[in-house]
Amino acid sequence: MSVQSIAPRKAGAAQGITLVTVAFLPIVAIVSMFPAVPAIIEHFAARDPAAIAKVPAMVSAPGLTIALLALFAGLLVDRFGRRKLLLVSTALYGFVGVAPFFLDSIDQIYVSRLALGVAEAAILTTLNTLVGDYWDEKDRRFWLTIQGLAGPFLGSAVIFLSGYLTAVQWNGIFLVYTVGFPAFLASAFFLYEPASDETARKMLGMDEGGEPFPWRNVLTYAGVTLLGSGLYYVFIINGGIVWQEIGVKDSAAIGRMTSIPSLFVMVGAGVFWFTGKIGPRWQLSTFFALLGAGLVTMGLIHDWRGMVVGMAIQQTGAGMAVPCLVAWAQSHLPFAHRGRGMGIWTACFFFGQFSSPLLVSLLREHFGHMQGAFVAAGVFGLVCAILVLIVVSGREKAPTGA
Repeated sequence: MSVQSIAPRKAGAAQGITLVTVAFLPIVAIVSMFPAVPAIIEHFAARDPAAIAKVPAMVSAPGLTIALLALFAGLLVDRFGRRKLLLVSTALYGFVGVAPFFLDSIDQIYVSRLALGVAEAAILTTLNTLVGDYWDEKDRRFWLTIQGLAGPFLGSAVIFLSGYLTAVQWNGIFLVYTVGFPAFLASAFFLYEPASDETARKMLGMDEGGEPFPWRNVLTYAGVTLLGSGLYYVFIINGGIVWQEIGVKDSAAIGRMTSIPSLFVMVGAGVFWFTGKIGPRWQLSTFFALLGAGLVTMGLIHDWRGMVVGMAIQQTGAGMAVPCLVAWAQSHLPFAHRGRGMGIWTACFFFGQFSSPLLVSLLREHFGHMQGAFVAAGVFGLVCAILVLIVVSGREKAPTGA
């Protein structure tokens, strides 16, 4: 049997567009809530004085489930395959995502958000594994950049829509989660189970079966991902509260004014693409520096104009976040360990999501307002930008199976 006869199926535009679309589901789960947080707090505040702390925690609750289950999802991916797990998880996402529209208890909504995290753990782990399976490094970077460019349009549309849905009804935003159902259909039609390259690699004398799991590299990218994720979600979860502190209290107005600067995520995706050849060290440092500078700016300003400027800077860094962290992690993972490795990445990224509002709440209590918390988080981001230059090596060695 020739190597050519066992060549795996080549992924194309249909698979790329589908994965880019599915990748947006976990983003919807958090971005869509941004303009709605003040309205949800107001709805529950009369019956629960702790709502101002509970609602941000409810928003980020999926991150806890993802952090706990992503590693197990990675093990399932490596053992049982990618496609079936993705189909089940996208369908579950639609059902549990829309559930809070029919609930009026913050505790019940919190439980439904935890269930949403189960679906997201499987979606993200499977999705990132498929990106590594379908394409080589160059094509992988291309589709991650496309994901970064498409995200702002979808994100701005969701933010704009969520502001108006929240203005109509406090829980109207949860109807956005029905997007999980068309994502399920697209995955069923266009995605396929990738073939392991083990047989072909053995015939070429490149057997990776005995290659140990790269724990040292994985722990490095896991730690940086945890810090990056925590900073990434500071604005996404708490930005609505800062808008209120500077005097903008209407959900629809917040949605309108944030829809334009949120497009700067595209600039971040472009920065990721054009800096691809300089290596992860400088890409990651730039990402942390932009996030930190944006948060400091939003913490120091006093009107909507300054807020828009700070958000534009922060969103540029946000546009680099996922592509930088995913591409760097995948550069360490051969086929045999890709599912487990991306499971660890997903767990760290979303433990950062879960822990971010808890830490920010502590900072808010210390400073007495959210803007003070933003300044502190931003300064930490600038420090991380320097530390990354020390921790991350200048050149990354691609794994055997990449």
